Amino acid sequence: MSVYYTLCFLSAAAMLIAFINSKIGKMQTTIAITAGSMALSLLIIVAGQNHWFDLTNIATETIASIDFEHFLLKGILGFLLFAGGLGIKLPNLEDQKWEITTLALAATLISTLLVGFGLYGFCLLVGIEFDLIYCLLFGALISPTDPIAVLAIVKKLDAPKRISTQIEGESLFNDGFGLVLFVTLFTVAFGNEAPTVGGVITLFAQEAIGGIVYGFALGLLFHYLISATDDHSMELLLTLGIPTAGYAFADIIHVSGPLAMVVSGIMIGNWTRFIGFSKESVDHLDHFWELIDEFLNGVLFLLIGMSMLLFEFHKEDWIVMAFSIPLVLAARYLSVSCSYIGFRRYRQYNSWSVKILTWGGLRGGLALAMALSIPSGIWVIEDKLIDVKEIILVMTYSVVVFSILVQGSTITPMIEKSKREEQERQLAADKTIEEAE
Repeated sequence: MSVYYTLCFLSAAAMLIAFINSKIGKMQTTIAITAGSMALSLLIIVAGQNHWFDLTNIATETIASIDFEHFLLKGILGFLLFAGGLGIKLPNLEDQKWEITTLALAATLISTLLVGFGLYGFCLLVGIEFDLIYCLLFGALISPTDPIAVLAIVKKLDAPKRISTQIEGESLFNDGFGLVLFVTLFTVAFGNEAPTVGGVITLFAQEAIGGIVYGFALGLLFHYLISATDDHSMELLLTLGIPTAGYAFADIIHVSGPLAMVVSGIMIGNWTRFIGFSKESVDHLDHFWELIDEFLNGVLFLLIGMSMLLFEFHKEDWIVMAFSIPLVLAARYLSVSCSYIGFRRYRQYNSWSVKILTWGGLRGGLALAMALSIPSGIWVIEDKLIDVKEIILVMTYSVVVFSILVQGSTITPMIEKSKREEQERQLAADKTIEEAE
């Protein structure tokens, strides 16, 4: 079966799960699709082991035929991030610029170090010979929050404005810094030459700053193209040029395509929306991109659930998987808490902010794609054929699945409590004003 046919059938399966959920489960769509695909994977594995019916090899080969890393990083990621950027309100972003910058840079670095050293200490304790550089590499790929998962689940819960802006903005902008950390540690772990300070600075400037500048130029170009036509269909079609040719060209010139998509999406959503599009296009812009976003998210989260078929779990894998989830959560909580020590010196924040940013800092397909890029054959336990890639991949998968299924489905009560606190604070402020008058 061709990759195209495979994706067609997977798309149909994702839509079927979403339809059944809309009639029966009423869960958030991406959570339902991930849970449904994992249940299907378990059924296939259990049925094969008990000789009820054997679809394990066929299903495994089908999922393996899709290069998940390239499908996400060089395919649909541009569409999903551009759609996310379209929904960002620039005034909210301006109000929270220092908080978002701190969370995207400092919190990501702190989390990377906490995860890396915490995992290294645990591996020494249980007798698994896992070098520190590999532990830090796992910390680098798992610490940035995933914009796709965050925007698909948390954004739709209508959290208080400041909390919502921080968690959305951080997830959209921490990819550039996370990429520099990951690539640098990847070079140390698997490269022939050790990176230099100058090389790291150059990489950051080229990828992150270059991506932002390129995204601005791309948004400006398409703003003028969209403004030059009054054809409703053409205006919407032109927006497709940004995450297609625009994203591909970013890879060719070696700048951050994800950051470019976010910047150009913000420009189109906050500038072109009001002075470039015809009235008919403005009415349909969000619906058009929401449909694309929902469809691609469905396929992506189905693949995340079905990826279970590709793993061969050993006892050591289960041990590090069980430890990685609380470790990543603890590192996230401490890194956000440290950031808020500084924030609270200048502003007053909702008391639920740190908890929501911790529990709502979801991980998703981006972390899995980075884990899949790690080379195979560097053995940790050679007699069991357990290598570095397997350990990092199963830890990443456990954190991703936990964050989507558990964190994503249980964050609503926190957000509801934070909204009630905001309402009480507003009522108190209104009462104070009335008494003063």
